[in-house]
Amino acid sequence: EKAVNLKKDLAEMQEWMTQAEEEYLEKDFEYKSPEELENAVEEMKRAKEDVLQKEVRVKILKDNIKMLATKVPSSGQDLATELNVVLENYQLLCNRIRGKCHTLEEVWSCWIELLQYLDLETAWLNNLEERVQMTGNLPDKLDAVNDALESLESVLRHPADNRTQIRELGQTLIDGGILDDIISEKLEAFNARYEELSHLAVSQQITLEQQLQTMRETDHMLQVLQKNLGDLDRQLTSYLTDRIDAFQMPQEAQ
Repeated sequence: EKAVNLKKDLAEMQEWMTQAEEEYLEKDFEYKSPEELENAVEEMKRAKEDVLQKEVRVKILKDNIKMLATKVPSSGQDLATELNVVLENYQLLCNRIRGKCHTLEEVWSCWIELLQYLDLETAWLNNLEERVQMTGNLPDKLDAVNDALESLESVLRHPADNRTQIRELGQTLIDGGILDDIISEKLEAFNARYEELSHLAVSQQITLEQQLQTMRETDHMLQVLQKNLGDLDRQLTSYLTDRIDAFQMPQEAQ
């Protein structure tokens, strides 16, 4: 009777493992939304816990069969053979479910990381757009133009590391068929805005540089003219002080 019960327990254990494999490992999942992916991660976590909890039952079966084998070697030997098959299948099931759970957790982490990088770069684009708009209505003063140019250039020096991460993370998920429609849409919108604002910012940078160069040249010319006028004023003043007749002066002084 003991042997019959143990044989029945082994059969039930094998049946449970077959069902678990069908339910957790043989489904063809498609993750088209973050909610579906998150639910799949949670389901695989529960599956891993469920499978690992059966470890106690497997150990009890193993101990009982060993004990039976010492008392009834013939029955115990047959059950030991069946037990080895169950143990091998159980270990394989554990490994496969652990592997799938780890993979899904990595995929979810990849998605969250992608969102974080997109948030960072979107904040930078917002800042860039604000700086570009600020250059559109500047006072006609050298300092104001110079400050606006330096401010814009400081934003444009933003490193490209985050965009590289966005491209690589997005491509990894898309290649795996994970959230491919959503990610493609997000990347397309981000890249379009990035290209538009970058070109606009660089164009405005060139305009400000040219404007600044013109203002500096004009300022220099005004300084030279002011110096020449000052020199002429001092020369004329000395002529008047010395009561020199106008016709005695050089032609340019007259």
